[in-house]
Amino acid sequence: MTILEFTTTGLYCSLGDFYVDPNRPVDRAVVSHAHTDHARWGCRRYLAAKPSEHLLRMRMNDDAEFQFLEYGDSISIGGVNISFHPAGHILGSAQVRLEHRGRVEVVTGDYKLGDDPTCESWQPVRCHLMVTESTFGLPVYRWQPDPVTTASINQWWRESQDEGKCCVLYGYAVGKSQRLLAGLDPDIGPIYTHGAVEKGTEAYRKSGIAMPETTYVGSITGKHDWAGGMVVAVPSAHGTPWMRRFGTVSTAMASGWMAVRGARRRRSVDRGFVVSDHVDWPSLMQAIDLCDPETVWVTHGYSAVVARHLNEQGRSAEVLETSARSESDEDAAADVDVDMETDGET
Repeated sequence: MTILEFTTTGLYCSLGDFYVDPNRPVDRAVVSHAHTDHARWGCRRYLAAKPSEHLLRMRMNDDAEFQFLEYGDSISIGGVNISFHPAGHILGSAQVRLEHRGRVEVVTGDYKLGDDPTCESWQPVRCHLMVTESTFGLPVYRWQPDPVTTASINQWWRESQDEGKCCVLYGYAVGKSQRLLAGLDPDIGPIYTHGAVEKGTEAYRKSGIAMPETTYVGSITGKHDWAGGMVVAVPSAHGTPWMRRFGTVSTAMASGWMAVRGARRRRSVDRGFVVSDHVDWPSLMQAIDLCDPETVWVTHGYSAVVARHLNEQGRSAEVLETSARSESDEDAAADVDVDMETDGET
């Protein structure tokens, strides 16, 4: 008998009467991280990893009750021991480990392997049941090492500066933008932020994460020379009147979808950098091997492909159909953080 069951509201634990990453408001939510497609607004009580505190408090309703646990600490609810373990997705992201009478089940939330200066790295958690995302669950998705991509972004900035242009780099407001900021070389020029990005960055700073000096675009009034600068903005700002102030620009999108031919053209940007906070195909397979579950539930993205591959490899895997996100999970996430993006700038 499993600890978790799937319902129309999401993954539910009847023993403790709580949901993990519910897709609608519930009384008690255990959340893997602060993105709004996992941490739903309107729940009465939230349980999450301590490093996500500033992000969650910034985004949730004022009358919600919060409880936070350090990574590795546990709490028992209805006889189920709950603990959080680093997921490497964004600041405070966690795998949710549930244990009852010796059985262990893990909900990965969103995750990636490898080092990231803005959050703790993913750690394998051995389990009987593993619930994993498969946003980029195709062999074509293989990420380059971060230093390679970071060097490419900084080189693009230098080249654009030599041409007298302002760079505008698009990344999602929470997580992606801060990871991009951490990789920028501030010696090249000034760094500016869209309001949504600045809000998320401030939460990172409050959490003790080092960020380069940034200037909020909206704080600058009157005539200003933007040439040679770097603006980190949310994707929804592209093509809006907000962009006019920067003059001649070179634009770029940072996304895992940039690995697909034609993605840059569809986004109508000058450059595309392959940067994702989700596992690529090799890392997905590596994570499953390291956690070594008896059963894998695969959700989001290319779940049918991943489940079929795992079954062919001798593992027991099945697709967990959800309505929380679409096939293009990371594409859809570009506008998930609407509450942070509609700050009058766009």
